[in-house]
Amino acid sequence: MLRTPTGGAGHGTVTAEARPMSIGTVLIQLRDEFPEVTISKIRFLEAEGLVEPQRTPSGYRKFAPRDVERLAQVLRMQRDHYLPLKVIREHLDALARGEQPQLPSPGERRDLADGVWEAGPGTVTAARIGRAELLAAAEVDEDRLAEWESYGLIVPAPEGGYDAEMVTVAKLVADLGRFGLEPRHLRAMRASADREAGLVEQLVAPLRRHRNPQTRAHAEATANELAELSVRLHAALVQSALRSRLH
Repeated sequence: MLRTPTGGAGHGTVTAEARPMSIGTVLIQLRDEFPEVTISKIRFLEAEGLVEPQRTPSGYRKFAPRDVERLAQVLRMQRDHYLPLKVIREHLDALARGEQPQLPSPGERRDLADGVWEAGPGTVTAARIGRAELLAAAEVDEDRLAEWESYGLIVPAPEGGYDAEMVTVAKLVADLGRFGLEPRHLRAMRASADREAGLVEQLVAPLRRHRNPQTRAHAEATANELAELSVRLHAALVQSALRSRLH
């Protein structure tokens, strides 16, 4: 339950617009329900366009109670439904338009690669495809796929078949190949991805070991956010490096 800020003695309850809150006050209110939230997390959600607090002339953030409730909605959807930020934004936009979008039941999540709802971690679903389907989706032959696998670019799931993300990977590897980049050139990217995944795993490990089931569930949402940030950082670094070499 979020607290409602009140005035001092003799002032009574203060209206939402009369007393905007600092980011520190917002953090205190949210931590009752979301003990793992941090100021960095709030700033990240603002940067992603999930909340738009007002700014003072000196640049300080000022949050209205409606901003705090919106942040709480975002955090609940991440915690209870494992939703990526893109899907949360679409859901909130639909609500703002007066629509009644349906959320998946707890334990479900949306696959970012093809926009299909699939069951939670550990469940075999239609989002996992077979080898023939992967070949068709990537428009490559068996020899090419086997070569990609030999370099670790395409990795089958332990239970068999391929996760939906492998379709995206296969298409990107094929597109890069049209520019002359061979699988051996892409091994460094795979190694870098493995290192980044290992770092994310270390960061969320304390959440996954937590006794609170909600906190453990929050680990996946946190890992997704860290992955998004990592991808954005990688893209920015590559673009910056190219500019320095081409100009």
